[in-house]
Amino acid sequence: MAVTSRGAVLRRATAVAILAMAPVATALAERPVNPYEGDTELVPEGKSLFNQYCSHCHGPDAIQGERPRDLRRLRIRYGDNAIGVFYSTINDGRMDKGMPPWKGVLKEEVIWRIFTFLSTVQTQP
Repeated sequence: MAVTSRGAVLRRATAVAILAMAPVATALAERPVNPYEGDTELVPEGKSLFNQYCSHCHGPDAIQGERPRDLRRLRIRYGDNAIGVFYSTINDGRMDKGMPPWKGVLKEEVIWRIFTFLSTVQTQP
């Protein structure tokens, strides 16, 4: 058996640690960012857009009693990843759950204005 130097072991351990962290760093780097976050002046417009495009399934003003479609529960269900789940779901859809993809139908600014409104109606845990 070959004897491995302490430096070689440390280099391998460091490489393994870096590789293990890569998916986490990638996920954080790819997390979408709402360009309108905190802009309360856009909430009424976001609400109107939500009612125009989303209320037929998710209820007027996002008030929906059916839990899977209740978008006031995004933070409860998904925590810090609520924004990522929202963005991927609205763009790619969830056909198995009846949610069509909206990518190419809604402009980015519309999507984020809707999310800005939804951020103001989240149910507290």
